[in-house]
Amino acid sequence: MSAERKVSIKQLLKGIETGDPESVLVINPQKYIQHNPQTHEGSEGLAALFKRLSKTSPRVNIVRIFSDGDFVFGHTEYEFSTSRVGFEVFRFEGNQTVEHWDNIQPRKGPNLSNRSMVDGAAEINDLHKTEENRKLISEFVDSILIRRQLDDLPYFISEQYIEHNFELADGLNSLCEHLKTQSSEGILAIKYEKMHRVLAEGNFVLSVCEGTRWGAHTSFYDLYRIDEGVIVEHWDTVEKIPPSNEWKNDNGKF
Repeated sequence: MSAERKVSIKQLLKGIETGDPESVLVINPQKYIQHNPQTHEGSEGLAALFKRLSKTSPRVNIVRIFSDGDFVFGHTEYEFSTSRVGFEVFRFEGNQTVEHWDNIQPRKGPNLSNRSMVDGAAEINDLHKTEENRKLISEFVDSILIRRQLDDLPYFISEQYIEHNFELADGLNSLCEHLKTQSSEGILAIKYEKMHRVLAEGNFVLSVCEGTRWGAHTSFYDLYRIDEGVIVEHWDTVEKIPPSNEWKNDNGKF
């Protein structure tokens, strides 16, 4: 069933290009819960959004797509009036999706190692290590990103670490310095406060976290590739969360 669900989500996301209302038939309108603060509830809200976006001649490319139990999650690039990169997460009941989360930001880069936000490895393997890899990332997020025990970074990160964040470079030192960065008033550039979800398929793991970026309420989606028990590659998107009085639904970002 996971393969069929991946196909249906690819078709749904491609509906952004075409505006085809049939692309949203994978959504169960009686149960659908929308967590994008800028989108109205239900399949009708998505159909209207897709129709509007299709008039701007958008392009959608699903770079990577994964499944984890009742979840399908994808790494996607969008060409609207501007270029963006995002992660999309869908929860299924049977053959229809009933809940959706995302995290989208403007495309930036290449970074200091000349890497884009989406290039790099995409092949899924080590399916038998899915739970082992999920545990590794759960521990990494808790220890390093939330509790900020930065001396433990070498335990989690490969010496050949590949970085796709547009502000960073490959290697452990760039990441460590970035996590330490703060303003003259002591406000951290990046502060992770809560881990909401960890999704995994084989050697890829996606963490969904909440925190602040330069003091602003922010959602962090981080995709990690793991090899032989350490993180070897990382992609992410960072999105500022608007105040609740600007939301078009009441479900919350997470």
